[in-house]
Amino acid sequence: MTTTRTPRGPRGNPREHPEPAESETPKRSGGAAAIVVVQRVFGAETGTFFLLLGTTLFLLAFGLVMVLSSSSIEDGARASHDFFSSFTRQGLYALIGVPLLLIASRMPIGFWKKWAWPAVVGTSVLQLLVFVPGIGYAFQGNNNWIRIGSFTAQPSELVKLALILWVSWILARKRSLLDDWKHVFLPIAPVAGVAIGFVLLGRDLGTALIMGMVVLGCLFYAGVRLRIIGVALVVSGLIALMFTQVGSSRSSRIGAFLSGCTRAADYKHDCWQTVHAWWGIASGGIFGSGLGESKVKWSWLPDADTDFIFAIIGDELGFIGAVLVLALFVVLTIAFVRVIRTSHDPFAKFVTSGVMIWLIGQAFVNIAVVLGLLPVLGVPLPLISAGGSSLIASLIGIGVVLSFARHQPVPK
Repeated sequence: MTTTRTPRGPRGNPREHPEPAESETPKRSGGAAAIVVVQRVFGAETGTFFLLLGTTLFLLAFGLVMVLSSSSIEDGARASHDFFSSFTRQGLYALIGVPLLLIASRMPIGFWKKWAWPAVVGTSVLQLLVFVPGIGYAFQGNNNWIRIGSFTAQPSELVKLALILWVSWILARKRSLLDDWKHVFLPIAPVAGVAIGFVLLGRDLGTALIMGMVVLGCLFYAGVRLRIIGVALVVSGLIALMFTQVGSSRSSRIGAFLSGCTRAADYKHDCWQTVHAWWGIASGGIFGSGLGESKVKWSWLPDADTDFIFAIIGDELGFIGAVLVLALFVVLTIAFVRVIRTSHDPFAKFVTSGVMIWLIGQAFVNIAVVLGLLPVLGVPLPLISAGGSSLIASLIGIGVVLSFARHQPVPK
C-alpha cells in the first residue's frame, strides 16, 4: 500500500498551498502572452538592428523638435495664427511613417525581390501625374508635386526607393555578367534614365542628382568595372550641366554661387538664403543662442524648416548641435555598413548600399548647400527637415534595411 506524504513546514505542520485568486489568473496568462508576443517580435533582432532603429528614431525625434522651433514664428504670422501647424503636420507624417517602417522591417527578402518591378513601374506612373493638369502643380519653380483635394505629395521620393530595389534586383541577377558593359547598360540605363528623366522634366535637378548618385553607387557596390562607371558618370554630368542652363533662375543661382555671393545684387536675390544661413550659423557660436532663440527664422531665412533647417540647428544649438547631427549620420552609416558586411544575399547588400548613399549622400548635400559649398538645390535633410513625402519614404527605406538586419549572423 502506497503512502502519500504531505509536505510539511519547518515545525512539522502541513504546508499550505493557497489557491490563486480568480482575478490573478487572467493577469498571469495575459502577461505571459505579452512576453511571448514581445519575444516573437524582437527575438530575432540583432545589435545592428537596434543600432539602426535607435539612431533613426532619435533623428526623427530631434527633427520634430527642430521643425517646431524653426516653423512656429512664420506659422503664427499666418491668418490661422496656428503656431503648431507645421509641427502637427510633421508629427502626423511621423505617425504614419514609423508603423510603415516597422511593417517593412518584418518583410522577408523575397518580398522585396518580388515587388521590385511593380514598385518602379507604379512609382513612375505616379511621377507622370505631375504633368496632368489639375493634379500636378509647381512649387518654387519645380513642377514635381501632385495635389488631390487637400492631399499633396512628391512622388519622386518614392521613385528613389523603388529605383534602388529594382536596380539591386537586376544587379543581383546579373552579378556574373557585370564585366560586360552591355549587361550593365541593358536594362538599367533605359529604365533608370526614364525614371530620372521624368524628374528632370519636372525641373527638380536636386532630386535627379540624388537619384543618379544612388544608381552609380549601386553599380559601384555591385563590383561593376570603374571604367564603365566612369563613362556613366561623364554622361550623367553632361546631362546635368545641360539642365543647369535650362531656366534663367537656375543658371543665375549657379552663377551667383560661382562668384562666391560677393556681389550686392546677388545678396538681394540668388544668395539671400545662403548669406542668411551663414549669419545664422555664425551667430550660434559654440553653444548656440538657445533652442527657439534664432533670429534668422523671423522671415529672414526662407525654407527655414525644410531645406535650410541645418542653419537653424547651428544657430540655436551652436557648433555642438551641428556636430551632433553629423555624428548621428555617421552612426547611421556605421549601421548600414554593418548590414552590408554581414549580409550573404547580394540583393540585400546592393539595396542597403543604395539606401545608405541616398540618405547619407543627401544629408551631406543638404549641409553643403547650407554652408555654401554647393549651389541651392532644394534637397531636404533626411529625417529632420519638414516634408511628409521625404520623411515617409526615408522611413520605409530604413525599414527595408532593417528587414535585412533582423537575421544577420552574430560575429564571433
